[in-house]
Amino acid sequence: MASVGLYAVIAHATASRTQEIGVRMALGANTHNIMILVMKRGLWQIAAGLALGLGAAFPVTRLMASLPIGVSPTAPAIFVVVAFVLATVGMVACWLPARKAAALDPVKAIRYE
Repeated sequence: MASVGLYAVIAHATASRTQEIGVRMALGANTHNIMILVMKRGLWQIAAGLALGLGAAFPVTRLMASLPIGVSPTAPAIFVVVAFVLATVGMVACWLPARKAAALDPVKAIRYE
């Protein structure tokens, strides 16, 4: 569920920058520059979210220790796998709309609503 929400938020934030991307392309930016710009901003947001999430997750493990599930709440493998999955989903969520916007004609991208 977190992956779907993360994808929706980041994809929407990236898609909402289509006009900005159109202006940058009209001023001479190429597709590679646009992709780097969008991915850099998205990765910064993903890193900040993972840092805050992992920072909040460690204290919550004490509450989860009393739940009768078969896995230790402090298992490092779980933290690593969840962080990897969320980072991967976040990168895809940045890359797909950025690729779509970078492929547009700059005039159409500027007029995009």
